[in-house]
Amino acid sequence: MHHTTLAQMAITALIVALLPLSMAWISKDASRYRKLVWIGVFLTFDLIVFGAFTRLTDSGLGCPDWPGCYGLANPFLAHAEIRAAEALQPTGPVTMVKAWIEMIHRYLAMAIGILIVAMMAVAWRRWTKTRQPGYAPGYPTFLFFFVCLQGAFGAWTVTLKLQPVIVTMHLLLGMGLLALLTWFGGRQDQLLRPATAAGPAVPRARLAGVRKLALVSGLVLLVQLFLGGWVSTNYATLACTEFPLCAGKLVPEMDFEHGFHLWRELGKTAAGHYLPFSALTAIHWVHRNFAFVVVLVLGWTVARAWPIPALRPVARGLAAALALQALTGVATIYLNYPLTIAVLHNAGAAALVLLLTMLNYRAKFFNDAPAAH
Repeated sequence: MHHTTLAQMAITALIVALLPLSMAWISKDASRYRKLVWIGVFLTFDLIVFGAFTRLTDSGLGCPDWPGCYGLANPFLAHAEIRAAEALQPTGPVTMVKAWIEMIHRYLAMAIGILIVAMMAVAWRRWTKTRQPGYAPGYPTFLFFFVCLQGAFGAWTVTLKLQPVIVTMHLLLGMGLLALLTWFGGRQDQLLRPATAAGPAVPRARLAGVRKLALVSGLVLLVQLFLGGWVSTNYATLACTEFPLCAGKLVPEMDFEHGFHLWRELGKTAAGHYLPFSALTAIHWVHRNFAFVVVLVLGWTVARAWPIPALRPVARGLAAALALQALTGVATIYLNYPLTIAVLHNAGAAALVLLLTMLNYRAKFFNDAPAAH
């Protein structure tokens, strides 16, 4: 790609990032750095939701190269190339609308990368001067390398033509970035709040029990996120169009071998043949039924956390998100996969990640703080 194009893209991403950076700079928060981290959490959540919108509108190849669009910085400049591709395939992957959706997604991702670079730079600068624990640079430096990895998977998503395992990993890494930033935000909150903010003393054993359950819930949710991403990236959402049955049976005909073979092209088997419908059924059916495990495990975690005052607000939010996620999951089947419901289902998954990370952090913080007991 031409150096001028890269410079134009960098300037555009910086302009996008200037608004959240300015919000943190002019904030009256006790810690501007803390504000910057939570703005990063908010924008990463937005990026995941917009990424789902990009995927669900089939805009992932709206610009068929990376990082630009036909080697140019934005769809305005690539107007002729996009219109030519659209004329050849009016319902194909490249249209002007899809190109803009894809490039907005990329620029938002680049802006979040700039925010993380800012977090790292501020941390190193303050740490070398003050050695304050809140500016320990290890964590934001790790975030920088993590977001670079996420960017690499974003590039491979395009260059490998939406290969399901790459797109699924891109989704999981996005959720991972949200969890890491949320944990970082919790750490910054902790520095401004004494342990006695936990309220009435809570026995260590109860907090430790909730923490173990929250960790197990995190692992269960990770499995379900992979299964949900596998459904979405293989376009298997409507493989079953009734609930709780599928094709009129509790256990329909399924092809697990082809459905869960990870390294293959979109819509193809490993041998290059068209993916049988029974493979899509298997993908959908496993995600649907593992959802019952998620509801049971996370529901039990909520029940154990609810009586603890310091954890109750997060537990309440987690319960609401879990209920809405179950409803939107069923609604995608009965309403024949409307775009709004599908995007909300992805947003619900991101909300579960955020809230469960907060619950994990708070349970750890108050469990480790002697003043809380």
